[in-house]
Amino acid sequence: MKKEFFESDIGESYVKATLDNGLQIFILEKPLYKSAYAIFGTKYGSIDTAFSVDGVKTEVPEGIAHFLEHKLFESEDGDAFTKFAKTGAYANAFTSFDKTCYLFSCSDNFYENLDILLNFVQSPYFTKETVEKEQGIIGQEIRMYDDSPAWRVMFNMLMSMYHNHPVRIDIAGTVESIAEIDHNLLFRCYNTFYNPSNMFICVAGNVDTDTCLKQIEENIKPSEAIELTRITADEPYNVVESYTEQALEVAQPMFCFGFKEEYKGEISLKEKIITSLLLGIISGEASPLYRELTNKGLINDEFDTEHFCGNGYSALLFEGESKDPKAVAEAIKNEINRLKNEGIDRKLFSAVRAGMYGSAIRLFNNVESIAMQLTECAMSGYGLFDEIKYLKSVTAEDVMKKLGSLDTENTVLSVINPK
Repeated sequence: MKKEFFESDIGESYVKATLDNGLQIFILEKPLYKSAYAIFGTKYGSIDTAFSVDGVKTEVPEGIAHFLEHKLFESEDGDAFTKFAKTGAYANAFTSFDKTCYLFSCSDNFYENLDILLNFVQSPYFTKETVEKEQGIIGQEIRMYDDSPAWRVMFNMLMSMYHNHPVRIDIAGTVESIAEIDHNLLFRCYNTFYNPSNMFICVAGNVDTDTCLKQIEENIKPSEAIELTRITADEPYNVVESYTEQALEVAQPMFCFGFKEEYKGEISLKEKIITSLLLGIISGEASPLYRELTNKGLINDEFDTEHFCGNGYSALLFEGESKDPKAVAEAIKNEINRLKNEGIDRKLFSAVRAGMYGSAIRLFNNVESIAMQLTECAMSGYGLFDEIKYLKSVTAEDVMKKLGSLDTENTVLSVINPK
């Protein structure tokens, strides 16, 4: 086992350990806290629909990562949720575009709960009958999300933005795609992506690092690393269509306005920070545009922004509710063009950066937030304290350079109108 120790000038420190089989473990102790939070994750999400192992290419149905997450809680000796309930722990799991995570939080019995987590994630149990049953359950979930305005406004936008990239498909897949899944396919994907060399464990809270590492090392099943290559689809620069709308049960229109960016390879943490700063300057709560749109009654407290990025995709998103989404989209474009011509306000830049710095510090007051941020470190390879470091060094010129790359003609406006 290789161990590394990291500490910062804000009084926090953590350990990163790598086992011989490649499993990465991140532990941050909070001895004065009562609770603890643990995540056992794999770098396997909904966009991983084509891959090769040792040179052999495989394509799988959309939604299989999410399907696998559902099935992994089952075992021959009972459901993992039931076991966690007996210890008083809260347990859950989620699948995103690029990862699947299994987690629990508790105030007592941490090591007993950690044992449950380690055991069920490493003990797949799939049969023809249970898979067919799950197809019906997930089919109902997919149909439920088809009627969710917040879900549809996002995925309608993605389908209008991306031609080929699997990020355009619902994380759960489609009713048709999950019908193609069988237990043999689940085992193939499990054995590929649930290899320890592709996985990580993140722990934060009232725990002992050495005890955790010893328990994990003793309970991880032996395995050999595999040569895994993810195959991404060729994606044109331009969007599919610039506008899409749908009618659902909403009180007022909802919108998601996205700027598609050219993907030039893995996006660094520094670029993510610069992009977040830019979004705050364009339409954050301290910006002139936010005040203007609020005063006109065009946005409310639901308005938000996001740098939506991952393997093979990147976009800047503006989301919320509005009586006139087209007017909001036009105002955002106009503000971007104004900032390109006039430059950004240095006081506003300093205020937005200070706000982000404060948020980065406050993250360490919550064990769940710490564990989730450690998960991002495991996924991307950067350190837990790197954001604080980069926030100190990033400049207004960095943000202006990023601003210049935004193409106000390569956008999609997705709207959900009231029925």
